[in-house]
Amino acid sequence: MAPTLSTAQFSTPAEVTDFVVHRGNGVKGLSETGIKALPDQYIQPLEERLINKFVNETDEAIPVIDMSNPDEKKVAEAVCDAAEKWGFFQVVNHGVPLEVLDNVKAATHRFFNLPVEEKSKFTKENSLSATVRFGTSFSPLAEKALEWKDYLSLFFVSDAEAEQFWPDACRNETLEYIDKSKKMVRKLLEYLGKNLNVKELDETKESLFMGSIRVNLNYYPICPNPDLTVGVGRHSDVSSLTILLQDQIGGLHVRSLASGNWVHVPPVPGSFVINIGDAMQILSNGLYKSVEHRVLANGSNNRISVPIFVNPKPESVIGPLPEVIAKGEEPIYRDVVYSDYVKYFFRKAHDGKKTVDFAKI
Repeated sequence: MAPTLSTAQFSTPAEVTDFVVHRGNGVKGLSETGIKALPDQYIQPLEERLINKFVNETDEAIPVIDMSNPDEKKVAEAVCDAAEKWGFFQVVNHGVPLEVLDNVKAATHRFFNLPVEEKSKFTKENSLSATVRFGTSFSPLAEKALEWKDYLSLFFVSDAEAEQFWPDACRNETLEYIDKSKKMVRKLLEYLGKNLNVKELDETKESLFMGSIRVNLNYYPICPNPDLTVGVGRHSDVSSLTILLQDQIGGLHVRSLASGNWVHVPPVPGSFVINIGDAMQILSNGLYKSVEHRVLANGSNNRISVPIFVNPKPESVIGPLPEVIAKGEEPIYRDVVYSDYVKYFFRKAHDGKKTVDFAKI
């Protein structure tokens, strides 16, 4: 019989944490022991468990935008409109080859299917580079309740650095994914910028909008009692723009600005989910919205997703753009060094939209 938590496999919560966090098994390893009950440290507060119950109570949907529409002005308007009203939208016919997407999804499965001793080479304690980290949950030391997710986080420095330090199992596919999506990212940023009176994405603006790139390979294994926990807790991203590739399982929910309801983002084959991050909300002086989202745990399927976080350079000072303030708007955010903002985000557990208050005037 497969050991379960009700047998003697883990006798204390500390043993579970040790197995998952410190020994590098992750929740994938925990899920694969065949446990039948969710360990206590994954049980979320009542408020989160209640959201789980009511997430599918609405027929609202985030916009889906066809980027191949020959009327480019229409596309740009749709993007900016979605960025203001939803902070989220999906794009189809985006010009990124579908095989690139299939390859990076396959590479994600390949990495997470490696033996634990292979993956453990990339934990915070063992990784040879600060740009590569295999981990679990979000901030296990800061959280009251853990999240049911493992991840590999890859910060792009250069091809040479990636060649040296990124895992073989997924390096080339991830680099190609970054490379092939650049053109689409630039396009989206041009649309969003023009609407803020930014005439062109020159070098200064480029380092502000897309000066650094991080890719996460996320793995959400099958979960016992999924309604008691979350895959990812409520948060908004600290990026300027997030480009999300998701598989066909579903589970991502976005908080509607209009109603406050949680709206499912259904997987659309060949699409990306795009969302505005806090940096862009600050740069746009609040015109574009960085919106809360969360991911449900799933009792019957393993799910993966591969977000690219397009960020300012760490040393950039972000605040409302001069082009926006030139229109006579009062700034509602102060200038902050981007890396300070990010450190503040990672120091605490996921807490909805509270990070952006750090920059409020």
